Amino acid sequence: MQTTTGGGQRIYEKESTSMKISAPTPVFSVNPVVLPAPGRAVDLQVRVSAPMTGSGLPIILLSHGLGSSHHLSSLNGYAPLSGFWAAQGFAVIQPTHLDSKTLSQNPAVNPSGHDPQHWRTRAEDMSQILDQLDVVEAAVPQLAGRLDRGKVAVAGHSMGGHTASLLLGARLTDPRDATVVDLADHRIKAGVLLAATGRGGDAVTAFVTENYPFLTTTDFSAMATPALVVAGDKDDSAFLTVAGPDWHADPYHLAPGPKALLTLYGAEHCLGGISGYDVAETTDENPARVATIALLTSAYLRSHLYPGDPAWQVARDALAADPNASGRIDCK
Repeated sequence: MQTTTGGGQRIYEKESTSMKISAPTPVFSVNPVVLPAPGRAVDLQVRVSAPMTGSGLPIILLSHGLGSSHHLSSLNGYAPLSGFWAAQGFAVIQPTHLDSKTLSQNPAVNPSGHDPQHWRTRAEDMSQILDQLDVVEAAVPQLAGRLDRGKVAVAGHSMGGHTASLLLGARLTDPRDATVVDLADHRIKAGVLLAATGRGGDAVTAFVTENYPFLTTTDFSAMATPALVVAGDKDDSAFLTVAGPDWHADPYHLAPGPKALLTLYGAEHCLGGISGYDVAETTDENPARVATIALLTSAYLRSHLYPGDPAWQVARDALAADPNASGRIDCK
């Protein structure tokens, strides 16, 4: 088990906008924490990041995306977000899903090299984490007794955004047997969808129909849990959709309120580099953009987990007043 400590503020001190944030606290990160998972191909491994001090910590479950970099699609990714959120007082728990590139050579996980059913196991991983918070606390003594289990959020990027949307109430039709699948976890009170997948039907490509048929039937009409949808206006994801960048805003437009949409100007699929520091696959590297995302997502989750907390409104007002704002916010 590896433990690291740090302040979680690497890119934010000089790059942040006029939005105000809490003074950061030192954070620690422990991995891998191994959760027993009977019936799963391998036990579930997670990373836990949290502030060194404080109690009643709200929880963020963070689901990784896919991608070409080996370790970013695992519990080792998304340090620019997980470190910041932990420094702002959240306990962040990141699983390695079964479709992680780090497990691609494990025959127990992918005997045929590809399992299109991992859309389901991803969501089940997150619910398993919530089922085993006692195990997490026992494995991380620094965290024992410090979690607020009634304040849980989920966040995810790209395919992780699809995972998060299912946990928030989105549904789909299982390509194997045509049953409608509901994997909503009502312990989750708010969410953040980062460059998430959009609607199916005629909006997706032939590649999706052949390789990811579960994306052809996505239905956001029952996704009622509050969520912030983050989309780049240059994220065309042409191999997935024919609808252009607007496709990633579908979870906002097609789901019932309350929802918020953060549209980032000039942002592509990695949204400036949220999946890791110095990531080669980031086509739009922009530390200021990453800082804005970290600030706004933290503020959104804080206010939606703690009604009456003004952080989200303060952050929205600051963004709207900034003449050089990197994006805009819509709400419904």
